[in-house]
Formats: sequence, structure tokens, C-alpha cells
Amino acid sequence: MTATAAPSLSPYAVFRNRSFRLLWTAQLVSTAGSALTALAAGILIFRITHSVLSVGLMLMATAGPSLLVGLVAGVFVDRWNRKWIMISADLLRAVVVFLIPLFVGFHIVWLYVLVAVSSGITQFFEPANESVLPEIASEPELASANSLIGISSFGSTAIGFAASGLIASTLPIEWAFWLDAVSFMFSAACISLVRIGHIAAEEKTSVAIVATNLVAGVRYLFSTPILRSLFIVSAPVYLSYGLWNTLLLPFALNALHANEFVYGLQEGLTSVGFVIGSLVMANLADRWREGQWLALGWFMMGVIGVFYGLASNIALAIGLVMLQGFFNSPTSIGRRLIIQRNTPRDFRGRVNSGFFVTRDVAFLVGMGLAGLADLIDIRLLVVLSQLILVGCGTLVLFLPGLGQPAAEWRRAARLLRASPGAPGLGIGRRATLADFDLLVGFLPQFGDLTEKDRGSLIARARVMEAPEGTRIVTAGEAGDSAYFILKGQTVAGLPTDEGGFRALSSMNAGDFFGEIAALTGSRRTANVVAEEPTTLMEVPASALRSLMSVPQISQLVFSKLTERLSRTNADLPRFAGLDQSTLKDLRTRRPPGEALPETD
Repeated sequence: MTATAAPSLSPYAVFRNRSFRLLWTAQLVSTAGSALTALAAGILIFRITHSVLSVGLMLMATAGPSLLVGLVAGVFVDRWNRKWIMISADLLRAVVVFLIPLFVGFHIVWLYVLVAVSSGITQFFEPANESVLPEIASEPELASANSLIGISSFGSTAIGFAASGLIASTLPIEWAFWLDAVSFMFSAACISLVRIGHIAAEEKTSVAIVATNLVAGVRYLFSTPILRSLFIVSAPVYLSYGLWNTLLLPFALNALHANEFVYGLQEGLTSVGFVIGSLVMANLADRWREGQWLALGWFMMGVIGVFYGLASNIALAIGLVMLQGFFNSPTSIGRRLIIQRNTPRDFRGRVNSGFFVTRDVAFLVGMGLAGLADLIDIRLLVVLSQLILVGCGTLVLFLPGLGQPAAEWRRAARLLRASPGAPGLGIGRRATLADFDLLVGFLPQFGDLTEKDRGSLIARARVMEAPEGTRIVTAGEAGDSAYFILKGQTVAGLPTDEGGFRALSSMNAGDFFGEIAALTGSRRTANVVAEEPTTLMEVPASALRSLMSVPQISQLVFSKLTERLSRTNADLPRFAGLDQSTLKDLRTRRPPGEALPETD
């Protein structure tokens, strides 16, 4: 059967999605407001103390709460309604930021306290916000959606930094905090209109449940090679960021002899560079693997940062940090895509929180090291911070999961292009108890099956060996079974009109696919090919439907099905032919409290 090519999408097609537009606008406004507060707080502290260490302490107050609530916040994000977490966090932060100018007049310590409180609330907002994008944007749009979100969540700091510098030079600094409070209220209003699916947790939240979920999240992060590699390399990267960000203000004022407005302009143009980089990434993000973007971005940021540390001309320095902002975009987008594409929906909050905690702890260390600028040459510290980035960019090329050479990526694309004419799966053999035990090793939920259910599954499933290049499923064909990978690796992709593929993703042992077609009667949505010799367990639709009466299996399958269906919200015509009676029956089989995602 000839594959049905999916139409090529504009990188800006995701803006047709109302929920994405609202989320993007909320990020744009609130991030600009937060940049106002971040810069204003640093300027205020430096005006009063004239100490780099004091600026570092203020930034440490921003990162410190992560140590107390960061990982626990991720558990709640995975269990509670993410939309209402985001709304509540925005409203609470609006109140806290509004109070900063009123309290700081009593004593400067109130600035540290209120900044820390706002940061503690942010520990709940950030993982919730990072987790919802794959439920709003479709898989083909995910790379461009992250690029565009990068503009609103970082690029808009150009507005905030420039405005903060202007306010510091011409108006009372209090205006920066009050405008930030208004931006949080606007963000909450936008998010209240976004439609985000919610799967309610089965158990009531308790200390024991929180601890169990936290351990499960940490175990998942460290048992997934690509996430583990990203986690390892992120620590020194964020240390470098913490050192760099703390040094920028005193470096601009003392080494480059700039004023506060020029410093704000420098920070704003860094964000402009990020915006330009994000627009480029919206068109190119799927051309390379995420790890390759990380390597390029960090290496180039480090090299450019070294030249910045040696610069003596403010105009040249501003141009260099603008270029550095350009290369920061691939690293930010690559990191998000790695987490989103390699983490199930019900683990996303905890995995994101794990990275945020790593970020903030490393920030704290870097900020503390910035205090050395009161004792030694600040230029030396700036250069050292950027050499760390050069080393991290090089290290990425050798870490498991991240350092896949471009040749391997092109090879995966060649396999997909050849898949319509490639040999398909053979008839295979009957599954055995040993095959079932192997499956349980990857998916412990199957270990909860009764002896009768286990025997029924083994009797109805078949195990197939797929040599490299074997066509497993083809986009557009009817599907009446799901596949569980017992060994090896497959690659999936969506065909385009030009004969290429987009949204390439790899699946390894323990992953499964085809559950949407098997349970809903719809057609296959992507081509899947064996990227290396692979062992698969084929489970017929009838057997999979029988397993849906088991709560643990139902939750596992519905989590994956919900995630994949929600990614297709912008491409609903492909699902216009869904068997509605099948969907109705599936809803009656779901565990109590579990729901299919909302759609616009």
C-alpha cells in the first residue's frame, strides 16, 4: 500500500490553534513583566550595596526555593489540574510582586524574602507550563511550537529588560514591580481560556503517595539514557549560566564603563538575538537531532562569551551578546524537545521539576562563585564561565542518546523513505511465558494481570523478528493490532509531499505503538520501520481491548493514547473517521476519574 503523504506544514501553522495562541500571548506578556522585576531587583540591590555578592545573593533568593519545593512540586503537577495550577500561580505571584515596593522601604531584606516567595510559587508554574505544550500542539508542529514559545518565554525579555533600564533611568523603580503584577494577572486571564485535558489521579494525595511518585519520577529520569545524559550535562551548563548572569551587571558597569540603561539595552538585544534564532529554529529544528543542536549552541555560546570577556568596547560587547543570544535558542528548544518527546504525560511534571531543581542548584553555585569578582579580575571569571560551555558543547557529542551523529539521523530518514517498498513483518511465532516476563521487565503494570488474563494474552499475542529496514506499519493503512518492543529500536515519521519525513522519533525496548488504530479503528498515522534488528510482541485489538478492564493497563494505555490524540488536535480531519461506538465503549472501560482530553 502506498503511504499517504501528510501535507507540509508552515512553521507558523500552530498559530491556527486557539489554545496555543492564548498560551503564547500569556507567556509573552508575563515574561516581559518578569524581566522587569528581575532587572529592577538587581539594579535596586546594586544601588544600595554596590556589591557583586549582594546581587548574587538576590539571584540566590530566586533559585533557593527550588531546593525546598522543586521536586515535590513536580509530583503535584502530575496529579493536579495543570491549568488551575498555572492560573493560581500567576495570581499569587501578582500579589507578591505588587507588595515588593511597599515592603522594601522597611528593610532591604524584604526584597530577598518576597523574591524567594515568588520563586517558590514559580516552582509549580514552570513544570506545569512545560508539560502542557505537547497536549496543545500536534507532533508535526511540536518543534516549531517550541521555537515560537521560546520567543514568548525568553525573547520577550528584550521588552522587559529595555523597559526596566528605561524606568531605572527616568522613573521610580517601583513601577517595574507594579507592571509585572499586571502582567501576571493578564497571563492568568489568558490561561483560563486555554483548553487543556486533565487525567485525575486515582489515589488521594498523601505523604506516602507523594514520596512514591517522587521516587518513580527520579527512577524514570535516570533509567532513560537520553534524559540521564541531558541531566548530567545540564549541571555544569547551569553553573556557567549562574556565574555569567551574576557577572553581567558589574562587568557592564565597571569593566565596560556602561550605565544602567546601556546594560538594560545589552540584555534586551541578547533577547533579540534569541528571537531571531527561534525564528530560524522554527524552520530548521527537525533537520538535526536535538543533541546536535545542544552541542552547536553551547559550543558557540562559549566561544562568543570568551570574546565578550576580552572586549573593551561596549558596542562590540553588545554585538557579541546578541550573537550569543542567537545560539542560545537551539539549546533551549533542543532541551524542551528532548523532555517532551521522551517523557510520558504522567511523568512530565516530575521530570521537568528535576531539571529545574538541577538548574537552580547549579545557578546557586555559580552565583556564589560570582562573589569572587570582589577579590579577583572580573574578566577572568567571565572567560572561565564560558570555557565551561565550550566543554559542555563538546561533551554532548559523546553522551548516550544525545551524541547521535548526523549520519545516523540521515540513515533513519533513508529507512523511512524506503519503507513503502521494504519487506513487511512475517507471520512470527506464538508468544511464550518468557516473552511475557520480558514485557513485564519493561512495563511492570502487566505483572498485575491475573493468571487467567496472562494466559489469554500469551495465547493471542505473537512475537515477530524484524530485521533492520523492515516495514512494521505504514501511514494510512488500517490497523487492528498494537506492537510492544521487546528488543531493538524503531523509528517513526510522518511522510511529506516532497518525499521526506518530519517528526522523526525513535522508540526503544519498552515502548509501544499502534494503540490508537487498534482501539479506535482509525488508520495508522505514521510510518514505523525497524532501525536495527528488533523483536516485537503483536497484541491484537481484541486482546488489547480486553486488557482495558485492568486499571493498571488501562491507565498505561490511556496515558499514551491521550498524549498522542491530544497532539493531533490541530489535525482532526485524519480522525474524522473514528469509530464512535468504539470510543464510547473505551470511555466506559477507563478507570474512575480518568477522562479523554478536551479539544477546541
